[in-house]
Amino acid sequence: MKLSVLIPCYNEQPTIQKIVKKIKDEKLYKKEIIIIDDFSNDGTREILKDELIKDIDRLILNEKNYGKGYSIRKGIEAATGDIVIIQDADLEYDPSDYFKLVEPIKNGYADVVYGSRFSGSEEKAVLFFWHRVANFLLTALSNMLTNLNLTDMEVCYKAFKTDVIKNISLKENRFGFEPEITAKIAKKNLKIYEVGLKYFGRSYSEGKKITWKDGVSAIRCILYYNFFSK
Repeated sequence: MKLSVLIPCYNEQPTIQKIVKKIKDEKLYKKEIIIIDDFSNDGTREILKDELIKDIDRLILNEKNYGKGYSIRKGIEAATGDIVIIQDADLEYDPSDYFKLVEPIKNGYADVVYGSRFSGSEEKAVLFFWHRVANFLLTALSNMLTNLNLTDMEVCYKAFKTDVIKNISLKENRFGFEPEITAKIAKKNLKIYEVGLKYFGRSYSEGKKITWKDGVSAIRCILYYNFFSK
């Protein structure tokens, strides 16, 4: 069983080395680490090329800043493992939770596993009330249209059987990836699990990038990919 860990990153100079170390310290599964740098300009790209290249399996350098969704697509194309896991580079999510994401797929119970920042009893940072409200509303709207009962559609940690994710055509370049993939897996009647996660959310001063504009885009994506796209 080999995991393909996809790390889309943009301007993550303070954390990129730490997250790679955390991933490599998790010895339970064989892994390939694929980092997709989205035209970082804060020194991240230089760290990847000069210091981390020996510690990762594949480095993809986007020629301009396309967005997280585009970077994930490039990582999926490069993946050779049995299971694909999406990992942010910002330390909000802990690779020690890989076990929770992988085991339902490994044991044949699931094709796709979503993490959740809002279910379970794991420790979580306390941040941003209105982000929580917005996430609840987006997840509820998505659930109404997909007929799923997720608690955290927008979560980063998602695991997929590699053959499943490679056979889904994805279009969104930015954070619209989350509602797009959710709508498309729902239409395929796949077995979907959700597991509680540890979550250490960061503030905007620490580099958080998502904004209210991405929330508006998410509504557009939820409606479009549920009503108008196959």
